[in-house]
Amino acid sequence: MDLWYTVIFTVFPYVCLTTFVVGHAYRYVTDRFGWNARSSEFLEKKRLFAGSVLFHAGIILTVFGHAGGLLIPQRVFDLFSIDAQGHMTLAYWSGLAVGIAAFAGVLLLAWRRLSVARLKAVTTRNDLVTLAGLVAVIGVGLYNVVFGHFNVLYSVAPWIRGIVTFTPDAGLMRDVPLSYQIHVVSAWALLGFSPFSRLVHIWSAPLFYLLRPPIVFRRRARQF
Repeated sequence: MDLWYTVIFTVFPYVCLTTFVVGHAYRYVTDRFGWNARSSEFLEKKRLFAGSVLFHAGIILTVFGHAGGLLIPQRVFDLFSIDAQGHMTLAYWSGLAVGIAAFAGVLLLAWRRLSVARLKAVTTRNDLVTLAGLVAVIGVGLYNVVFGHFNVLYSVAPWIRGIVTFTPDAGLMRDVPLSYQIHVVSAWALLGFSPFSRLVHIWSAPLFYLLRPPIVFRRRARQF
């Protein structure tokens, strides 16, 4: 059992992280013109808006919430008078809101892709695996928020920080409920798969567009 915990909660995360880094570099060098989301908006637009907005807003806030809640030690929150109970309460309600948004969004996007004939015709096996992975990771995460109520501050959180600081302790995951373990493992697997899917477009977000100076258009006077 100790060997399995070491493989799943120590070796596997680093395999996924290595695949994530090397895979993105390889994909960028060998498939630079395929580095996009392969937008299907021109095939169907009406159903895209709601699902896309809900999913992207929910998943982006979920990533930031996980980073802030798991990577920042509880002692830092204590400095701002947020005790463990307050931390968990904040994590619960914010996780519930963004989890519902992300899950509803990915279900709408999956239903759109599978119910519109033109989209279904161009859907690849890779697209289906990506959607299934997102549904699984987000769905199990939302299940944990609604039904889990497990305090991750002294188990999952320090384990994640140990992975980041190269001091992993698989023993911290021993008493973690199975649904939380499934969520963690599936999230690592999706992270490792992402370089080979349309998820690479997250690195092409037009953030610098917001800082670009405005373009001034001058109307040419008509010559008579």
